[in-house]
This record gives sequence, structure tokens and C-alpha cells, in this order.
Amino acid sequence: MKGNFSTFTYECGCDEAGRGCLAGPVVAAAVILPAGFECPLLNDSKQLTEKERDILRPIIEKEALAWGVAEVSCTEIDGINILNASILAMHRAMDKLGIRPEYIIVDGNRFKPYAGIPHQTIVKGDSKYLSIAAASILAKTHRDELMMHLHTEYPEYSWDQNKAYPTMKHRAAIRLYGTTPHHRMTFDLLGDNKAEAKLRIKAKADAKAKKDLKPKGKL
Repeated sequence: MKGNFSTFTYECGCDEAGRGCLAGPVVAAAVILPAGFECPLLNDSKQLTEKERDILRPIIEKEALAWGVAEVSCTEIDGINILNASILAMHRAMDKLGIRPEYIIVDGNRFKPYAGIPHQTIVKGDSKYLSIAAASILAKTHRDELMMHLHTEYPEYSWDQNKAYPTMKHRAAIRLYGTTPHHRMTFDLLGDNKAEAKLRIKAKADAKAKKDLKPKGKL
């Protein structure tokens, strides 16, 4: 895996996690690694086990010259679409850096200029450049941690296992229980891409919420 794409010292790698999920935020990370950084285990987060990612996270956070993690909510995703939300999350992550990047490299093929800093998109960049791989691990581990927390509030959807990705079990739970405030209503929640189905499950969830708010017992 390569170090810098550019000749700049402060080159920032960016990546996101949760773009294809049905619920929860999209999370992005930005990482600036020191020159000569080496870590044999470091790779694209999707190629690593959960245990390996958990080992790498504190190493990256300790050794990086600067790192930032940020999210864009499901409501924002529904308002601006997932592509724009992913880019916005990366911008927010870079807002948290203690060092201003001189150059930005981004996993994928779409990005919007940030603070007048030159950038380069790189398809499969998370398997080619160390800083993007590091960003992919931070984004993934931070988002998984968040989904584990949300699972305690909504255990029916098994987010501790599927992290809100469109598994059969997740979609079955949506059919049975309706949606939560964390579901992305502009997404194909049931896998049939039918708008009327989305309206039905939203109505079911709204009705359940109203029922839960009604006072129980006699005053």
C-alpha cells in the first residue's frame, strides 16, 4: 500500500461508512498520517475483521498527525441525497482536523472542493493509500459503535449484527414493526422500491408512536 499520492507533507485521506445502510447516519473520517508511517495490518476496512479494525483504531488515532470523524444524519440524507451527504460528512470530518491539509485524496470518484485545497478522487483508494485505508477504519469503527448504541433503543432491527445494512432480517423487521426515526425514508427500505409501501410502513410507525404516547390507566 502506498503512502502519499502527492508530494505534499500534509496529505489528508478521506472515506465514509454507511452509505448503503437503510438507517442511521453516514459517517466519514479524515486522516493525515506522518511521513514514513508503516502498519502491515492496515488495509481497506472491508477486508478486515471486526477484531482487526478494533486493534487498528487506537493505533491510527494515536499515530496520526491529525484525524477527524463526523456524521450526517438520516434526516439530512433524505434532504440532500446520500452522495451529497457522504461528501458533506467528509467536509465536516476535515473541519475537525488540527492541521490544515495541503492536499486531499478521497476514496471513490465523486467529491466537491473543500476550502480551496487541491484534491484527487481515487477509485478503490482504500486499498491503495494508507491514509484512505486509515480513514475507512475510523469511519467504520465509529459508525459501528454508534449503531450498537442505537440497537439498545431499537433491538427489534438487530443493528448490533447488521449495522442497518439491507439484510433480509432487517427488512423483515421493518415490515413487522415499521420504521424508526433513524430510518432513511428516501431509501428502498423493503427491497421492492415501491413508494406506497414506504408510506404504509411510515403510517404504521406513526400509529404505533401515537399509541405509545397515550396515557395508560385511569387518572
